[in-house]
Amino acid sequence: MTCIIGLIDNGTVWMGGDSAGVAGYDLHRCVAPKVFRNGQFLFGFTSSFRMGQLLQHVFKPPPPPSGRTLERFLASTFIDAVRKCLDKGGFAKKKDEVESAGQFLLGVRGHIVCVDSGYNVSERREGFDAVGCGSDLALGALFATAELPPRERIQTALEAAEHFCIGVSGPFTILSLKPERSPK
Repeated sequence: MTCIIGLIDNGTVWMGGDSAGVAGYDLHRCVAPKVFRNGQFLFGFTSSFRMGQLLQHVFKPPPPPSGRTLERFLASTFIDAVRKCLDKGGFAKKKDEVESAGQFLLGVRGHIVCVDSGYNVSERREGFDAVGCGSDLALGALFATAELPPRERIQTALEAAEHFCIGVSGPFTILSLKPERSPK
């Protein structure tokens, strides 16, 4: 289920997502968005609505410090806080001493990163990413629409995923996060 898309345009983070909740042959178009702001971050989740609820309503993201690389902060301080929240909320799983959760995109400081179910943090070179069952369709649409404005690219990619993937359904949510201004 799901298609979550993130892209960067002139330092602004854009993120869009569908509304599908799928169980077997049942489709539930959810009111709660899969894309939301929390602190200085945009989140877009797949895998579980419970994980999304914890990240949106319970998680208190630590602010990214200046001076440290973003990757180092995300892979350590940020992920440690996510793991603690998901574990305390009863969502994190542990099997054979390996901890796992769900997958989400994260937008921060002009970057889109993917946090996978094993808490790996990765960023694509293309400046866009997608997760969920419609991700391959969305990635192709994003590649093919590079000349369009960001909102149109995301809308087109979500529509392509919805058209060809049974686990993706509107309505769609599209948000943006402008770059932070440096103090003078």
